[in-house]
Amino acid sequence: MLFKKIINSIIINGITLFVSLVFILPLLVVLLNSFKNKAESNTMTLRLPAKWIIENYQIVIERGKLFLSFFNSMLYASVGSIIIVLIISAAAFVLARNRSKLNNFIYYFMILGIALPINNVTLMKIMKITDLINTQRGIILIYISINLPISLFIVYGFIRNLPVEIDEAAIIDGCSPRQLLLKIGYPLLSPVMVTVFVLNFMAIWNDFTMPLYFLNNSSKWPMTLAVYNFFGIFENQWNLVCADIMLTMLPVLIIFILAQKYIVGGVSAGAVKG
Repeated sequence: MLFKKIINSIIINGITLFVSLVFILPLLVVLLNSFKNKAESNTMTLRLPAKWIIENYQIVIERGKLFLSFFNSMLYASVGSIIIVLIISAAAFVLARNRSKLNNFIYYFMILGIALPINNVTLMKIMKITDLINTQRGIILIYISINLPISLFIVYGFIRNLPVEIDEAAIIDGCSPRQLLLKIGYPLLSPVMVTVFVLNFMAIWNDFTMPLYFLNNSSKWPMTLAVYNFFGIFENQWNLVCADIMLTMLPVLIIFILAQKYIVGGVSAGAVKG
């Protein structure tokens, strides 16, 4: 029995190590080659650079206009994620606590967006009619509408696990509906709100398709499009391309590492009921 457990442990650890390497090795290749010269980086190997060239990052920042694209990405990701969290937390609280047929219909109708594909042709026409195409507020509204369904699903499931007696006690103490949401709902929802914020922030930050379709002005491009444009200009200088990729993924990587416990806990709690 003990031998069997040891074998199972070795197999599981081996599989975990293999999967980890599949994800870590490409990142390590990009990191090492971002410090190499042009000739060394053309081979894209795991070999350490003969000389660590930190100036690659300075060149990328100056030529790639990363400050502007960083500001755009931060604007789209932060504003979009905050609005989603505020809307979904209030909507999910009302829908989960008032289980009427109408509210159930609204909930299932909204989460239907998780499975439905995006029709870019129709969306393009709507954006033109509303004069939102090639605008920052337009792309933020697109991100909000795209990420609302899955966010509602997660928060709704989390609220269903909260005891209703908490609300009843607050109402007996004289809480109005608004006070119930602000003083009771939001504090209880803080773990899943952080989860939803981080998930949406990463999704918006890493998105490439929507800005490509709906932003024609390079001054409004996020970092994903800046990397794409930078690659087109410096396609033969992989050291600069790798440095650009590292600078692009660094903010979202830091946020993921810092908030990873909230992501795991919030998603698992929100997936129990729905």
